[in-house]
Amino acid sequence: MFTARRRAGGSSRLRPRDLADEALAGLVQRPGRSVLTMLGTVLGIGGFVAIVGLSQTANGQIGTAFSRLDATEVIVTDSAAAAAKTPALDFPADADARAGRINGVVAAGVWWTVPLKHGAVSARPPGAHPAGLSLNVTAATPEALAASGAVLRSGVLFNRFHQDHAQNVAVVAAAAAAQLGLTSLADQPAIFIAGQPFTVIGVLSADQRLPQLNLGVIVPEKTAVAVWGLPGHNSPAQMIIHTRLGAAPVVAGQVPVALRPDDPLALTAAAPANGSELGQEVASSLNNLLLALAGIALIVGMVGIANTTLVAVLERKSEIGLRRALGARPVHISAQFLTESTALGLSGGLAGASLGVVTILVVTVLHHWTAVLAPGLVLAAPAAGALIGLIAGLYPALRASAVEPAEALR
Repeated sequence: MFTARRRAGGSSRLRPRDLADEALAGLVQRPGRSVLTMLGTVLGIGGFVAIVGLSQTANGQIGTAFSRLDATEVIVTDSAAAAAKTPALDFPADADARAGRINGVVAAGVWWTVPLKHGAVSARPPGAHPAGLSLNVTAATPEALAASGAVLRSGVLFNRFHQDHAQNVAVVAAAAAAQLGLTSLADQPAIFIAGQPFTVIGVLSADQRLPQLNLGVIVPEKTAVAVWGLPGHNSPAQMIIHTRLGAAPVVAGQVPVALRPDDPLALTAAAPANGSELGQEVASSLNNLLLALAGIALIVGMVGIANTTLVAVLERKSEIGLRRALGARPVHISAQFLTESTALGLSGGLAGASLGVVTILVVTVLHHWTAVLAPGLVLAAPAAGALIGLIAGLYPALRASAVEPAEALR
């Protein structure tokens, strides 16, 4: 209650406890309206906390996946063949074995893209209709498939026997198998690559390190040399090396000498570009969009609080006039309505922060992730809600403080 003190030079005052009681009474007087008013702030704060938390969690997962692949992969390029005008292969015949003897190497193999005309792959013999498909044809050693992390859906991968004897066998990616109409390997189906028959012995489900293998056909490297010749300068051979964690830089420095001690400069070894930066850029762009939507929700919440507080001022005009007549000063009236709007924002911020944290926990549990969320963000969310309520209540509070007692009581 307002305490009127008319001592000499004295004036009425509003104690903090009385201010809190009055604000609480104003909010619980219309609980339904108060809850609906807080909804915009709850959604805005909750969305902000959830977006930032899930962004940090997802970035951690993406960064971990990219870092694990980057830190255990080395690519060796036949740079001399790329500069030559005639087909060439500067990797020795036992390149896989030489690279495998380097300390820290898990698996290593040579591969290249076979330069064929469009429509070179078909499930029908040459001359049959419809025409062939334009699928990637990759020549690879068995060790290259092991190093790239190839995963089978059905059948088997070709092995060292197929490689050494230049067998006409092929492994087909799942997408390519669907285009070729290969539904089963029980009858040892055959496909035709540039008119040459190949027996399909396996269907590839996925490949982590060589995405191009997920879209075409893979044949043994010696078979490709025997049928189509050496790789051209437009598609020089490469070696993919899977290393133990932390060994990639050392392996990249040693492998050219191990493979070509007579001419190490013919080969160029390097770790691939860090894909985690691209992942972070993509995640950042998406986060900016989602944060903009959360910001719009916060603005809606602020407008809702301002509108409700302004309506309360108009509805409680006679109450304001009575308080003024009993000795309340304009600053007391302003403080009361500011406290009510701030309390609405604070409550919305607390509820929104709780909702955001629960959302993060649910998503991370369902995906078996590790939740990452800065504690400062959760602690700052209620303060942000209170600030939104305070700003939203400024204009209604000024309107309330300007009400004249006589006019309000009339």
